[in-house]
Amino acid sequence: MSTPSVDNDKLISFIAATVEMMRDQMATKSDIVRLEDKIDAGLTAVRGDIEQVHIRLDNIERTLSIRLDQMEAEISRLRSVVYLLAKDRPEVLRLLGQ
Repeated sequence: MSTPSVDNDKLISFIAATVEMMRDQMATKSDIVRLEDKIDAGLTAVRGDIEQVHIRLDNIERTLSIRLDQMEAEISRLRSVVYLLAKDRPEVLRLLGQ
C-alpha cells in the first residue's frame, strides 16, 4: 500500500498535467477576437464578390435586353418587307404566320 503523501503527489501531478493540457487546448479571449475579425473580413470579402457578380449580371441582362429589342425590331421590319413583296402570293403569306 502506498503512503498518503505519494498518493497526494500523484494526484497533484495528475491535476497539474490536466490543467496544463486544458489550458493548451482552450482559446483565449484574444484568440476568439482574432478569429471573429478574420471571419468578419472573410464575410466582407464574400459580400463584395457577390455584389460584383450581381452588378456584372445586371450589365449582361441590360445588354441582352437591348440586343433582343433590336432583333425584334429588325424581324418586324423584315416581316413587313416580306409582306409587301408577297402580298399577292398567299402561300408565302402563310409562311409568315408560322
